[in-house]
Amino acid sequence: MHGIDDQLRELLPRLRRFAHSLTRNSSSADDLVQASLEKALGAWAGKRPDGDLRAWLFAIVYRQFLDAQRSASRYRRLLELFTGGQDEHHEPSAERTVVAQTTLAAFERLPHEQRAILLWVTVEGLQYQEVAEILGVPIGTVMSRLSRARQALRQLSDGEITTPSLRVLK
Repeated sequence: MHGIDDQLRELLPRLRRFAHSLTRNSSSADDLVQASLEKALGAWAGKRPDGDLRAWLFAIVYRQFLDAQRSASRYRRLLELFTGGQDEHHEPSAERTVVAQTTLAAFERLPHEQRAILLWVTVEGLQYQEVAEILGVPIGTVMSRLSRARQALRQLSDGEITTPSLRVLK
């Protein structure tokens, strides 16, 4: 069991980072990780011995999050994610704030699964096969869903951002 303890300690920061990206709140993220680890330990006997521990734990965190979302209110402190939580001495430009708010609003409107796929691949650096194992779908389905998630985010963002049309003079 000592080897498993070491693996869990190594994965804990990644699980917290993923949970924080879902909840947008450190306290809620810690609660989510704790509940997920409790569930994982309770289900340990049913875990496939040849399965990837990281993918299995990410799947549990994701499912716990979805369960909590069914009864929880919408996300808080969303702007901090895109502005980096800058202090009052280094306020972002108005344009950057509008773009961040628009992108964040678009990201928030994506279905949970599309947000998770984007986070797993772009933030966590999971391989498509690992995401496929988490979701229990073929790798081609992951690729298709990721493509649709990226396209949906672009379309939602483009529909919100209104930039004045400029004529290029030569």
